[in-house]
Amino acid sequence: MKTYCQNIEGRVAAFIERESLLHCDAPVVVALSGGADSVALLAILKSLGYDCRAAHCNFHLRGEESIRDMRHATAIAERLDIDIYIRDFDVEAYRREHPCSVEMACRDLRYAWFAELLDREAAQAVAVGHHSEDRIETFMLNLVRGTGIAGLTSMRPRSANVVRPLLCLTRPEIEAYLSARSLTFIEDSSNASDAHRRNRLRNHILPLLEESFPGAAAAIMRTVANLEATEKVYRVAINEKIRNYRKDNAIDLQRLAADECAQSILFEMVYPLGFTPTQVSDMLFAVNSSGRCFLSQEGKVVAELSHGSLRLTDAATIDMLIRDDTHVVDLRHDIAEPAMIAVSHLPVENFHPEPLGAAVAYIDASALDGNPLWELRHPRRGDRMVPFGAMKSKLLSDIFASVKYSASDKREQWVLTRDGEIVWLPGLRNSALWSIGPETKRYIRLFYKNGKITT
Repeated sequence: MKTYCQNIEGRVAAFIERESLLHCDAPVVVALSGGADSVALLAILKSLGYDCRAAHCNFHLRGEESIRDMRHATAIAERLDIDIYIRDFDVEAYRREHPCSVEMACRDLRYAWFAELLDREAAQAVAVGHHSEDRIETFMLNLVRGTGIAGLTSMRPRSANVVRPLLCLTRPEIEAYLSARSLTFIEDSSNASDAHRRNRLRNHILPLLEESFPGAAAAIMRTVANLEATEKVYRVAINEKIRNYRKDNAIDLQRLAADECAQSILFEMVYPLGFTPTQVSDMLFAVNSSGRCFLSQEGKVVAELSHGSLRLTDAATIDMLIRDDTHVVDLRHDIAEPAMIAVSHLPVENFHPEPLGAAVAYIDASALDGNPLWELRHPRRGDRMVPFGAMKSKLLSDIFASVKYSASDKREQWVLTRDGEIVWLPGLRNSALWSIGPETKRYIRLFYKNGKITT
């Protein structure tokens, strides 16, 4: 059995060296749940001479079983003479502040703490116990979900500061190693539940696949290895393509759509931001539309279509604009916020049109009678106004389309209203409402200082 353990440890050592995962000049934080994979990882790295720090997360999701796991992890660390750090988490409190699944909440909390430990211990990496079957499961899940070549080669030996030294081992090999070392491990009862897709795949589909096609698991691993080599060539080519179509935070979708590899190129550009393959297809289909928006799955990025360009914007910025949308203003003096507008009150005898287009508005001073509510806000769906010189109202969306406004232009346009009625689009259009007429005695001149002059 000693020879078997040495063989396993030698294979892991060779894998670590081949993939350049670890060195001996700094500590390694080892995620220790108490299960077979993490116990074996800690024992192997310790035997290979690495300076290990065990880290155990207690999410308190399984009652007494969670306490059992923590105690077992502590006992294993003590037996191997390794320092252990334990952190308790309130998952539900986190989810109240960050709406997400329990699985995602645990992942966020776990890796945020690991990042703290990396800094505090001046550690080189966090080592986790994923093995070859985990990689097969991820391959299959991504395959049936729909993904690109990156998804089919996911769960790599290294992802930033996270390393996976046991990807070269199978679960039976790990359990045999633990038996040879007389090391015990605990089983998470939730692993037997079919509530999660990964469990259904692990407990039913993959065993049936292996029974029907002996050697299927090994064949999938060879496929993943082949795809890894192919992906390196693919990445060089796709990055060259991406440079042709990206400009700052925008994508030239009009030109990209004409590329025979448009689907793959756009997928690689926006998938890392949280957009799905279906959304990628919809973006290309809507290439000639303007104003169409797509929200990433985590709600962090908005992709806006405008005249053949796809602009990527931080959703938080847009949300802030919407929340701070309406501002009460006073037309008796200059306005400084949220837009700079100079206000002058003049007798009608002084009136003379200026060549400043909609950067200037002239409003009959009687519009102030009755103490009306004046507000500056951004456009809303269904907004209408009567443009100067017209008899009927028009949708703002039609006005914006006529001047080829982008989605961001529409969102940033200010709207001046009187008791809810639109009387001016600063810098864009003047309204027929409250315009100077034969009965006007005094008028208000409004000059939009920080706007573009639009004639």
